[in-house]
Amino acid sequence: MSISAEEVKKVAHLARLAVPDEQLEGYVRNLSNILKLVGQLQAVDTAGVEPMAHPLDMAQRLREDVVTENNHREQYQAVAPEVENGLYLVPKVIE
Repeated sequence: MSISAEEVKKVAHLARLAVPDEQLEGYVRNLSNILKLVGQLQAVDTAGVEPMAHPLDMAQRLREDVVTENNHREQYQAVAPEVENGLYLVPKVIE
């Protein structure tokens, strides 16, 4: 799959990017190469391949989930303009 110069101009306009005319052919060539690579990747049969979260088979080092700070909600909400059931009430912004 390839992309035309007009399509590159249209996408650049939508993305609010300035693409100088002298660089347009380079963008067309590079984007066409990217689209060809995507086409090759889509052509690969991935049936039966289990999705991976990470390409390397490594265990993720995680820290313990321990509370390190006291609950100060009551103090913080005492100075809030409006609070209800432990939630901050704010003015409606979107109609």
